[in-house]
Amino acid sequence: MKPVYEWFRQAFAFLTPISNKEVGICMNSTRSKDGTILAYDVYGSGPALLYITGASCYRSFKPIVDDAKVFATCFTVYNYDRRGRGESGNTLPYSMEREIEDVEAMIDVAGGSAYVYGHSSGAVLALEAAFRLGGKVRKVALYDAPYVHDEKEKAEYRQLSKSVQELLDDGRNAAAMRTFLKGIGMPRVFVSLLPLFPGWQKMKALAPTLAYDIALTQDQAPVERAAEVTVPALIGVGEKSPGGLHDVARQLAKAIPNAKFSQLTGQNHMVSAKKLLPLLSDFFR
Repeated sequence: MKPVYEWFRQAFAFLTPISNKEVGICMNSTRSKDGTILAYDVYGSGPALLYITGASCYRSFKPIVDDAKVFATCFTVYNYDRRGRGESGNTLPYSMEREIEDVEAMIDVAGGSAYVYGHSSGAVLALEAAFRLGGKVRKVALYDAPYVHDEKEKAEYRQLSKSVQELLDDGRNAAAMRTFLKGIGMPRVFVSLLPLFPGWQKMKALAPTLAYDIALTQDQAPVERAAEVTVPALIGVGEKSPGGLHDVARQLAKAIPNAKFSQLTGQNHMVSAKKLLPLLSDFFR
């Protein structure tokens, strides 16, 4: 396990929101098919790249902004709040299909086709977009797609899902977030001190969307369907990421006909955008 001080260093960065004034941009918005408002920012110039973030993230969190700015040195980056997060709406009931409609709406904003990069649960959405949206996804890149990798993990994750949902149903958002983070392997001491960080209130407000991310990742990777993906795919995983994520990445890379597998040396689940950019730039261009 990484040293605790590294968790705190990353947590401080992660739990520091950035205002649009600080970023120097104005919020844009569009509507998804079901009428949900999607807030987004645009950075840089070059080919369109849609950035799909993972659990407990929204577009104004410092690491997300930092990533988008790095990617913007090579691409026009569309960084949006997934539904239920930040300044986007949250039309219910939730379904993965509605999130894919959100992805399509953002691609339409980008001109009708785009490269798509998804991190963590965002990688699941990126892969589904490649399945469903045809030529609108020019190429797709996934990093640390967190499907469960075997039946044992699936059973454990099902229990975690039940615990989180019960807390959400009781309105205990803070407890739900802490339970989720501990359940996915974050050190207990790190989780217990999260309320001391400046972005905790906003992170706590994201707790209801944990149910969405769990729904996306509670099953094993769809390897049979992956054989139907026709667009080129980059399957990335961090060298220091959990073994289960390595299993999933290799399963997908083997199943997708036109896939490239890449293990990023020295990287964990919180991948450095500066380390990832050369790989994305080479693959997308």
